[in-house]
Amino acid sequence: MEPRIQYAQTADGVSIAFWTLGEGTPLVHMPRHVFSHIELEWQFPEIRRWYERLAEKRMLVRYDGRGSGLSQRNVADHSLDAWVLDLEAVVDRLGLEAFALLGHVRTGPAAIAYAARNPERVSRLLLWHSWARASDFYRSPRLRALRELLQRDWELYTETMSHIVWGFSEGAPAHRAAALYRESVTPEALRMAVGAFREFDVTALLPQVKAPTLVLHRRQVAYPEVDVASRLASGIPDARLALLEGTSLATYLGDMEAVLTAIDEFLGEGEEATAGAAPSGLVTILFTDVEGSTALTQRLGDAKAQELLRTHNRIVRDALKAHSGSEIKHTGDGIMASFASASRALECTIAIQRSLAQHNESNPDIPIRVRIGLNAGEPVAEEEDLFGTAVQLAARICAQAEPGEILAPIVVRELAAGKGFLLADRGDVALRGFEDPVRLYEVRWGEEG
Repeated sequence: MEPRIQYAQTADGVSIAFWTLGEGTPLVHMPRHVFSHIELEWQFPEIRRWYERLAEKRMLVRYDGRGSGLSQRNVADHSLDAWVLDLEAVVDRLGLEAFALLGHVRTGPAAIAYAARNPERVSRLLLWHSWARASDFYRSPRLRALRELLQRDWELYTETMSHIVWGFSEGAPAHRAAALYRESVTPEALRMAVGAFREFDVTALLPQVKAPTLVLHRRQVAYPEVDVASRLASGIPDARLALLEGTSLATYLGDMEAVLTAIDEFLGEGEEATAGAAPSGLVTILFTDVEGSTALTQRLGDAKAQELLRTHNRIVRDALKAHSGSEIKHTGDGIMASFASASRALECTIAIQRSLAQHNESNPDIPIRVRIGLNAGEPVAEEEDLFGTAVQLAARICAQAEPGEILAPIVVRELAAGKGFLLADRGDVALRGFEDPVRLYEVRWGEEG
């Protein structure tokens, strides 16, 4: 059954068509090009099978970019920021707080830009035959010849493009693909878009990408060359390069299963980490709490206060990723997370407070001050949440902390003994709801510590 077409509105007033398929962790599949038509693609068994396989383990989101398919056609702006707006409109319309993102060839730069600007939302970034700088892609002599053909003969251009993708030995399938291309976009719109794409350059944004990234590339594809993929992967911190065999630029042609296996394995790592959010056995629990969030809202207004909370969320989530923490839930004024290691939890709390201190130095008029509390124990895991005394005590310890402090009980201190952390004894403290006083320690997080 074909998925139901829905619409989202961009910040600059463009209607974007999209559909969703499957359930679970979201994967947003960006358009391959301006040649995009999310309804007509379902008439191709190869493309339909690609989408159905991706949606077997997750919720797949696919949309037509501006100027193509079922999205608004009469659009003049095809800039990088405009293509980012298309993606932003769809994920906001669906209310996706975090999702994996697949950038495809020419839409890869927009995926990179969005991931760099929204690190708290992109959990995993995948880039298929993409590039950071347009000149790396458009240097191909074949592409220069195709651009000349685009200016002169629309039908011959689309027939040539389809045979490049499907193979020159293919007859009927390539002709059907060429017809799809012509249905997807007008020649005028494509010329305008290609002219804009040739200006894309996100090289400066590569070091800012925080999400785990997988760069996928088939060795024998004529363009972009393998060295373009290598440079892209080397520019993104800790990115991986997966070189596959094949000659087709289309994921759904050739050895599609090899592509799907690489994607499933990469996304599976993230899904396992998410599943680890409700572990069994001994874990260390972390709570953050933003000081005076209600007063901030009254003083600054909803929009500005929410902006500060988003900054807190980004800092905490970046630290969780860097220290193997699993977010359990957002508590409104903070975040609850868990760790398999007490040492990792302590490292994460120190990283959070240091990042907040750096932020506050740059924003002294509106600082973000956060309490952090830790505890270790064996909570009850149920429906991706944690419950029980261990959790309650961690929350009480967080409430006991002063803004900018990290407090932990003796069990965390003992688990991390000998690991180089500085913990100052604060003595026995009576905590609401607990009969016996709890011995607390302040975690020193200054650079000297």
